[in-house]
Amino acid sequence: MDALARAGTLTSPLRDGDMLAAIDLGSNSFHMVVATYTLGQLRIVDRLRETVRLAEGLDGKGALSAEVRQRALTCLARFGQRIREIPPQRVRALATNTVRLLAAPQSFLVPAETALGHGIEVISGREEARLIYLGVAHAQRPRPGSLRLVVDIGGGSTECIIGRGFQAVERESLQVGCIATTRRFFGNGKLSKKKWREAVIEVGAEFQQFANTYRALGWNEAIGASGTNKAIGEICAAMKLTKGAVTAEALPQVRDRLLQAGHIDDIDLPGLSADRRPIIAGGIVVLEAAFAALGLTRMAVSKAAMREGVLYDMLGRGGEHDPREASILALTQRYGIDVAQAARVETTAIRLFEQAAPAWKLDSDDLLMLAWAARLHEVGLVIAHSQYQVHGAYVIEHSDIAGFSRQEQQFLGALVRTHRRRVPKSAFDALPDRLLDSARRSAALLRISALLHRARDADEIPRLDLEVAGSRLILRMDRRWLEMRPLLRADLESEPADIASLGLQLEIAAD
Repeated sequence: MDALARAGTLTSPLRDGDMLAAIDLGSNSFHMVVATYTLGQLRIVDRLRETVRLAEGLDGKGALSAEVRQRALTCLARFGQRIREIPPQRVRALATNTVRLLAAPQSFLVPAETALGHGIEVISGREEARLIYLGVAHAQRPRPGSLRLVVDIGGGSTECIIGRGFQAVERESLQVGCIATTRRFFGNGKLSKKKWREAVIEVGAEFQQFANTYRALGWNEAIGASGTNKAIGEICAAMKLTKGAVTAEALPQVRDRLLQAGHIDDIDLPGLSADRRPIIAGGIVVLEAAFAALGLTRMAVSKAAMREGVLYDMLGRGGEHDPREASILALTQRYGIDVAQAARVETTAIRLFEQAAPAWKLDSDDLLMLAWAARLHEVGLVIAHSQYQVHGAYVIEHSDIAGFSRQEQQFLGALVRTHRRRVPKSAFDALPDRLLDSARRSAALLRISALLHRARDADEIPRLDLEVAGSRLILRMDRRWLEMRPLLRADLESEPADIASLGLQLEIAAD
């Protein structure tokens, strides 16, 4: 049984009537969507949205203003009350661009998790793009074989995706959004044609980085996701320019009407809500730049966005359609990892995990992380043999790995970094406190597994009994088998001193 199947035995399967929740900590608004699982399908039963304007509180040094921080915490506390009865494994809360830009994200995430009552994951821009596409694809079913372009303009970033079916083919994330762009070009509130042209040119340069690649690939339809595109579509409809879509003919008319105001406070666009008025200028700049760079003529608008994608992603996680499994396989192939050796280490790591899990209260997520770390523990060999655990950790932490949050990649990176040699004091510094115990304990299991297979032979380990009592581990092995492997025996004798750096006591017993 592989790690996914074993993880499934540790997790309660979804049953009819079970509830799930997805929370999106966006740079402009916080969204929460609650759904019930019925006959293999999701049915939305509740939606909550609050305008928090997180990006508004971000300064040039990566700090968050006290006012905006409190606004965010108050909102999350309200969300937490709504989902108090939903089990933690059925809730995913994801933070995006503004939290990615924080210099000390834990100073916000720790109180934010306390307010919400659930852990909060930070995701990369490309992972955000994948989830956005997944949400749109499920809301508006794609035609078989056709390609579609999805553009999502958020408060701090813009994601552009080309996908086929339910899979993203190309993903890009740009550091331009409706709040960030409005602050950058119209920070004093004044609107002018000259400043507008400068803004469109500078933002357009961001799209030019991938425009040729996207246009060469092509698409059959373009869809705008999230609040900014929806707001602009509603303006187009209110001005009787379209029935809700955004077109190359309508967009300049919306822009000209906006510029007539002369100042952000005086913007008077039909169909525009009051809470969107302060940031709509930046959103229209970004969309105009996207239309020009990508050669768009028409863009439909979707009501779905990342939060819906998160719900559908939760259905696949831990099952046969877990996107993370495909990503691990892709990394294995890309970096030419010795699959046989990785499988040996993984098998032994799972063997140890099953004995330690009850005492340490390790769960299915811990099992998956340990198994994936075992498969990737030699990824750094493609760079150099010396200190390959350091190279491997860097590759894992800094790659765009579909399906993984930043914390998950940091977790994997920490396990790979500490699977051999000395354990640095800073190895787990990037992880939130809630993950520290499981990370250190999983690292110990991986260390032992990698050490036992250092000779890279296919011999089965006849006896491998692990007793766990708090921080104390007793590993019982066959004496005669060990006596035939003097190098392994020497390694095992020195391992307790190294594993002590993980806060654990290891005893080797051979009988």
